[in-house]
Amino acid sequence: MDRCLILILIVGTGLVTGDNIEPDKGTEKNSKETETVKLSCSYSASSEYVRLYWYRQYPNKEPQYLLRKGARSLSDNVHAHTSDDRFQSTTSQTSTELTITAVRLLDSALYYCALRVGAQ
Repeated sequence: MDRCLILILIVGTGLVTGDNIEPDKGTEKNSKETETVKLSCSYSASSEYVRLYWYRQYPNKEPQYLLRKGARSLSDNVHAHTSDDRFQSTTSQTSTELTITAVRLLDSALYYCALRVGAQ
């Protein structure tokens, strides 16, 4: 089986100074095809209205949207809006986790998590 190298880099965006998001330890993942990979970020936000986003970027390409999921008081906190069923996310008051099931060689890329806060 081929090995996949999954990298994660965090980009945080927010409407209020002091909101931030950062990767948890172990941001570089190495796995075999068909395995499950989990990437996680911790965040802090002053608002109860939080949306968390995940993107993937290949070298010399624009980032690709993977999914978004609400957290805290947002109404979409149960369901993730995703571009591919292999990508799932769980969120809490302070963290987000991206799960990639049946990882493929194609998944070797740079991953971004982003935070958006503000009104619904």
